[in-house]
Amino acid sequence: MLPIADRFEAEYEGCEVLYGRGRVADLGSSLADRGVDDALVVCGSNVGANDDLMDPIREGLGDRHAGTFDGTTPEKRAETVFDLLEAASATGADALVAVGGGSSLDVARQASVLAADGRDLAALEAEARSGSIAPATAEPALPVVVVPTTFAGADLSAGGSLEVYSAAESPTDHPISVRGSAMPVVDLLDPDLFETTPRPVLAGSAMNGFDKGVETTYARDASPVSDATAIHGVRLLSGALPVVAGDRAGDEAAAMDRAVAGALLVQIDRKINVIHAFGHGFARRYDVQQGAIHAVVAPHVLAYLFEEADAGRRALAAGFGIDAEGRDDDAVAEAVVDAVAAVRDALPVPDRLRDLDAVREDDLPAIAAFVAEDPPMERAPAGIDASPERIEGVLRGAW
Repeated sequence: MLPIADRFEAEYEGCEVLYGRGRVADLGSSLADRGVDDALVVCGSNVGANDDLMDPIREGLGDRHAGTFDGTTPEKRAETVFDLLEAASATGADALVAVGGGSSLDVARQASVLAADGRDLAALEAEARSGSIAPATAEPALPVVVVPTTFAGADLSAGGSLEVYSAAESPTDHPISVRGSAMPVVDLLDPDLFETTPRPVLAGSAMNGFDKGVETTYARDASPVSDATAIHGVRLLSGALPVVAGDRAGDEAAAMDRAVAGALLVQIDRKINVIHAFGHGFARRYDVQQGAIHAVVAPHVLAYLFEEADAGRRALAAGFGIDAEGRDDDAVAEAVVDAVAAVRDALPVPDRLRDLDAVREDDLPAIAAFVAEDPPMERAPAGIDASPERIEGVLRGAW
């Protein structure tokens, strides 16, 4: 087992990464270094009510804590951002500190962009009625610090999107969203804070983050650099997630340290593609957690890719600690699929699409068509059959 540092700092695309137990105490000094006087904490209601998490956040911020906005939701609606901006204005906040899962982190980043964009909610809705919304291109108005507490892998990102119209409201029958680009200035990763998150929430986010490492290795534009972080991240996560978010016995503190470090690594130079495209296909039709979809489809997607391309199977085998020496390509592929399924099966997550209440078998052809056209599919391994018919076959195997 390769060791990891107890504490480290790094920089990625202008974001300062602070990792280690107790790093939450550095929040106030980190903001002071950036000239921030008043920071508004951004989170959901469950996170806001979790004093085991919020007390260290408040203590770390000290007199720079301007207040807390706990109105984010998994739906990531545009209305929420404008409510957040009103709260930021009322408190005089000059920075946002997003705490929790991907929804809160995305809402805070998009709020920073829309604060400078010039369009209000009515303008976005009017634009949406034409079928699409131009992206927000303004420079972020407020620095954003992210403090993730789940494994979704949404912290080292400038992206995210906000739903303006749901599929039911939309003139196109698909959700219409707006998005801009706002990289956080600080990503604070404190395993102590992850341990305050309920285990079912950790499990729900686990496959979403884990799959970023898995699919980076078979991306069309993968490189030795992206392989290095992805494979090491997969190595850490595959051993740690079943302990901290599942039912496997082990040293939970050590496993949490490794899981948090692994969740960071799989985001560096990540190249999301086929598994995420499958997830997006369901998100465009249902209000369903992406981690649950990823949990079901990941082994099936890998088996499909391995039938048609090399898809980085030996690199992935190294990440899972599979001895590929002397084994033919088919045997290596089978072992990798089994390893991904074993991680999934150690977590309290679904393993069949039919077990997801929202999903309807009659919708699979439409979902397959969404997947085939989803932009991440452009990074799929060269030469695969990515037709809607082939994708529907994969979905039916997962049903």
